[in-house]
Amino acid sequence: MKRSSFFLILMLVFAGCAQKAPEPIIIYMIGDSTMANKPNPDQNPERGWGQMLPLFFTDHVTIDNRAVNGRSTRSFINQGRWKAIYDSLKPGNYVFIQFGHNDSKSNDSSRFTNPHTAYRHNLMRFVQEAREKKAIPVIFSSIVRRNFNEYGTLVDTHGDYPLEARLVAEEMDVPFIDLQYYTEVLEESYGPEGSKKLHLHYLPGEHPYYPNGKEDDTHLSVMGATQVAELAARHLNKELLSLNVYIKSNK
Repeated sequence: MKRSSFFLILMLVFAGCAQKAPEPIIIYMIGDSTMANKPNPDQNPERGWGQMLPLFFTDHVTIDNRAVNGRSTRSFINQGRWKAIYDSLKPGNYVFIQFGHNDSKSNDSSRFTNPHTAYRHNLMRFVQEAREKKAIPVIFSSIVRRNFNEYGTLVDTHGDYPLEARLVAEEMDVPFIDLQYYTEVLEESYGPEGSKKLHLHYLPGEHPYYPNGKEDDTHLSVMGATQVAELAARHLNKELLSLNVYIKSNK
């Protein structure tokens, strides 16, 4: 065999063995305070789980977290937040959708949605319009609140909102990550007392950011948000093969 032919074959072998670098992607996140980025992370002990999600993805992923405290599907749309994302969407982008905590606020007409009508149709709108742009929607059910009763039972506070999220995902063939269930298991694994570490529980003077103390069973600590983000990444790895190469837990 001629030397030039040998080197040509060798180069082809190496080229075939080399793995093609994954294409860069953008993940947009839309939702409420349980997902949102929190200010002053050097002092503030609160985190949204979307804020910690980049820890579980490779550098080929840009996570654009547009979740905002206090938003429901209604207010997110009415304030023009969804339109801003829709106008930016490109083919191959992802849209992670998680609402429900504030849609249930019946004392606030600017946020409340009936789970079986407006909430359902708003989720459908996010899915349909993401697909118009050839983006990939993913629906997440709401994370649970730490709401143990006197018997140590974790009691649901979300009513029919997670069910409607699941039904929309099934009917529209959308990947669905059941964070309500996975976080329920997480809270129960820590128990009524230990689960306080997943949230914001501080005595007066215990943390400088909350000098008067804090008891918050909805929002997440760094520890809680990190564990929820890890749950999200783990189940995305199972449900969306297209994301496997981007998720560090798959390495």
